[in-house]
Amino acid sequence: MDISGVAAIISGGASGLGEATARTLAAAGATVTIADLNTERGKALADELGGAFAQTDVSDEASVADAVAVAVDTGAPLRIAVSCAGIGWAQRTIGRDGSPHDLAPYTKVVEVNLVGTFNLLRHAASAISRTEPLDDGSRGVVVNTASVAAFDGQIGQISYSASKGGVVGMTLPAARDLAPVGVRVCTIAPGLFDTPLLGTLPDEQRQALAKDVVFPKRLGRPEEFAALVRAIAEVDYLNGEVIRLDGALRMPPK
Repeated sequence: MDISGVAAIISGGASGLGEATARTLAAAGATVTIADLNTERGKALADELGGAFAQTDVSDEASVADAVAVAVDTGAPLRIAVSCAGIGWAQRTIGRDGSPHDLAPYTKVVEVNLVGTFNLLRHAASAISRTEPLDDGSRGVVVNTASVAAFDGQIGQISYSASKGGVVGMTLPAARDLAPVGVRVCTIAPGLFDTPLLGTLPDEQRQALAKDVVFPKRLGRPEEFAALVRAIAEVDYLNGEVIRLDGALRMPPK
């Protein structure tokens, strides 16, 4: 698929992996809609890239539907949707005193990371299905973001790992569901990336995080994630696949 001239929507697009993806797709000629809770950063980035902004809570159905409508109204055919919005939480299944994991944060992580991803998937796919098909019958692609925690969940990551494991589990059935309308679905499972969250840590701690990465022995760069999103969009034969982007990292228990 040629990215130039199409519309793309990116949840969590105001920072980190989402911002890098927005910049990469815009540079390739896409009209990008930034769907994010952060109005100030989102609007500024959308203005810089010549795109649109929609304040979006991915766990809220109406909010996501409205954001997709903004992307459709940009005038270019919506053919790319990327889910980058996500949150984390650290807590063991039971505490040292035997108390059970709090239910509220577990539920919130699943609502944002899993339900939020599904919300964008379903609303964006519905809109993409109404575009004119390309020569090979394809209409577009949805790229979800999971994590290596879906496979190598660490101590205290049960809510995050469960939510990202759900994203992995959705990938193939979604690709099969959407095949009749020519919409592909792939998922990226990133490892440790140099996002603003990790950027607040001292260099010594950042280097320690990278010690288990096999090669290249460093944190991933958001631009590398964005490059993979672009490749997935451009290579039509990529479908129903979960791609680890982690420098061969396998996370230790803690």
